[in-house]
Order: sequence, then C-alpha cells, then structure tokens
Amino acid sequence: MPLHKGPEQPDKHPATVNPFYGEANPVGGMTEAPPQHRLPDGPLPPSTAYQLVHDELMLDGNSRLNLATFVTTWMEPQARVLMDECSDKNMIDKDEYPRTAELERRCVAMLADLWNAPDPSAAVGCSTTGSSEACMLAGMALKRRWTKRNADRYPGARPNLVMGVNVQVCWDKFCNFWEVEPRLVPMEGDRFHLDPQAAAELCDENTIGVVGILGSTFDGSYEPIAELCAALDELQSRTGLDIPVHVDGASGAMVAPFLDEDLVWDFRLPRVSSINTSGHKYGLVYPGVGWALWRSAAELPEELVFRVNYLGGDMPTFALNFSRPGAQVVAQYYTFLRLGREGYRAVQQTTRDVALGLAERVEALGDFRLLTRGDELPVFAFTTAPDITAYDVFDVSRRMRERGWLLPAYTFPENREDLSVLRVVCRNGFSSDLAELFVEDLGRLLPELRQQSHPATRDKGEATGFHH
Repeated sequence: MPLHKGPEQPDKHPATVNPFYGEANPVGGMTEAPPQHRLPDGPLPPSTAYQLVHDELMLDGNSRLNLATFVTTWMEPQARVLMDECSDKNMIDKDEYPRTAELERRCVAMLADLWNAPDPSAAVGCSTTGSSEACMLAGMALKRRWTKRNADRYPGARPNLVMGVNVQVCWDKFCNFWEVEPRLVPMEGDRFHLDPQAAAELCDENTIGVVGILGSTFDGSYEPIAELCAALDELQSRTGLDIPVHVDGASGAMVAPFLDEDLVWDFRLPRVSSINTSGHKYGLVYPGVGWALWRSAAELPEELVFRVNYLGGDMPTFALNFSRPGAQVVAQYYTFLRLGREGYRAVQQTTRDVALGLAERVEALGDFRLLTRGDELPVFAFTTAPDITAYDVFDVSRRMRERGWLLPAYTFPENREDLSVLRVVCRNGFSSDLAELFVEDLGRLLPELRQQSHPATRDKGEATGFHH
C-alpha cells in the first residue's frame, strides 16, 4: 500500500454539506461542516456522513472503464449479497467460522486439481489477500528450503532469486524485505520476458529458485515455463544444482487451464514446486483474495506453518496477514460453483475474443504497432507506428482519460527503455460494445493528435502513471 503523510497545514477549506442532507436542522450542515484531517468533535447523521464520502468518491475514475487494472470490476448481485453477509467474519477465526474455513479448504482442493497436482489430496495451500502476499509466502518457502540445505554456509552465503526483469513489483519487495539478491534476466529485442537459457545461466549454488510468469503484466504474454524447467533439468544434469521453479500465475493460472489446456506449465512439470494466482483477477472475484499452493507438504517447511485452534483441533495456517474478511473467499467458492469448468471457459474465451477483436481494430487505425494481440492473456500492448512523430503514447493516454478511459502508458525496463507502450487489459464485463466505444473514441482523437507539432510529453518518467 502507498505511504501517506498527514496534512502540511490545518484545514483551510473544510467539507461543506448540502442543507438538504441535514435530518433535523436544514442549515446546520452549512455551519457545522466536519474537518477533513482530524476527527470531528461530534457525530454526524449517517445519511450526511454517507453523502459526504459518496460525493467525494464521484471524482474517482469509473472502474469499468479502467483498462489498466487486472482486478475484477463486475460480479453478479448474488455474489455481492454473499460478500455483504460475510464481511463481518474474520477469516483467521477458524473455530468461530468453521464453514468459511471449509469453503477455503475446498477452494484449495479445486485449484490443486485444476493445476494438475500429482496427488491433489497431498497438495497444500492457503488463501491470501492477493498475489503479492502469495508471492511473499512462496518466496519465503523457497528461501527457507535453501537455508536448510545450506546450513553449513548460511548466513555467510547470500541467497539469490532468478527472474525476468518484467516481474511484478511484489518480487522486488520480496527480495528487499527478505534480503535476497534479485538476478534479473533482461529484455532483448522483441523478447519482452524471461529467456529460459539466460535464466539457467544466472543460477548457482546460492539460487533459491527461479520465478516464471504465466502472463506478464507488461504485455500479456506467457513465459515458457516448460522450456524453463527443461533448461534447469539440463543444468542439474551438468552441475548437480537442483533449482525449484515457482510459477507466478497471478493472471494466467486462471486463464490457461480453460483456454490453453495443451500448454504444460503447472504441477505436471516436476520442477514446479509452487504456484500462486489472484482470485480477484481472472478468478473473477472482487479485490482482496489470492491463492498460494505447493505441490506437497515437502515443499512448505513445517517451521513456517503456525497452528490455530480449529473446533478443538489443530488447524495449520501460513500467512503474513492476520485479520481479514471471509467475504472474498466465500465469493471465490461461489464463483467456482456458479461457473464450473465450462462456465470459466466460456467467460475467459469471450474475454479473449474481445481482446483479439479490439487489438485488430486498433491496428487497423494505422497509427499503431501491436506488440501482442491478446491471444494469451486477454491483454495486448501497442505503441505508435514508426512514422508517427507528432504525438506519443503518453499523449494518447492523457487524451483518452479526458473521455473517461484509463489507458496506461509506460516505458519498458532496462534494455528496452526506448520502448513506450499503451496496454489494454480486457476483463469480464468489458464487453464488445464497450470495446467498440473505446476504439471509436480513440479514432476520434487521432486527427487532433496528428496536427501536433511534437509530443507534449517532456518527462516520460513523470508521465508514466502505471507501472504494471
């Protein structure tokens, strides 16, 4: 979460209240407006407090038009009702809410089966607040297993983690927080994610694992997990180094099982020791749920697991957070029941079809060059064509925001910092009709943008408002 500071000076303009919001005194709100940066001296009527907050939030962007976010922005009314009914249940209280705990257990079992665990009953997993926490837990397990194998050298030796430079920022945080050296495979040319052989060459006796991304946030492409495992198999045959793989399937682990069934990326590969996903992305649940699974208990060191009382028995838990609502876990179970495999397949195929069609329409405008087409994740990235010099992607992003669309523009990382792109994330609820409106708005902007003498962006670093 971002860090915030308190106000630099006292309130000069406290919030004002429409007189009609006052329940008893219609003019009271005009003279008794609450402060914004300290607790009010007294209470407000609930309708007044609601309206103050509601009105300010009107200035937020429309989440349905947010093409930057991967998280779910639409669920069925029945799911909302279930979440309301469970918002007061603390997920950590397993003995007080045994059925909520049981639904979490069932979700783990369903994912173990979906991801082809050799023995789904032996796989272990847990819910998290999202993929960031899930990645932290997976990284902790990798490091702890490495330290146990290298007890004679650690803490003298410094552990490292190999991954592509395109990884989500949570992996940078993990390496920082847990004092692990990040070893990053750079982008090269038109390869915008990890290269298996380059990853293997970065491994040594201090490597705790390699992270493969099933669905890069930069362009929506899958990293070649099977080829990565093969490169590490060959490394082991030459050197004896046995390096485990963690698959960060924040998005793709809830797309590939339904649309790319022949793609081998999961526990079918013996070297894959753990997988995470975001239930609140293509798992189709509102934000705050993720999942982390390990092939078996052997991949999750016992000393990392804590025990809580569960119906008078012993319930193992693994988490960074403590209290959190059970609503999102219940909504995940509802969605699994509601859709099943065929339902998920239909939803994800529809979303991919929207992405493919929209990418084709954007390319047909003539001003843009596609980097990806939405044929893996329903996500595609594009940049301005070589002959476009009057404007850049940041101009497009800024102008589309004027029409309500949140279209991220950003610069690629090291080795391809010359490349600035726009990215469209298609999600359930982003219909073909909305896609049509998007491309119409984009097309209307182009005549004006073409008339510019030069791009308006002076500092691309400052203009980059979206990083993943």
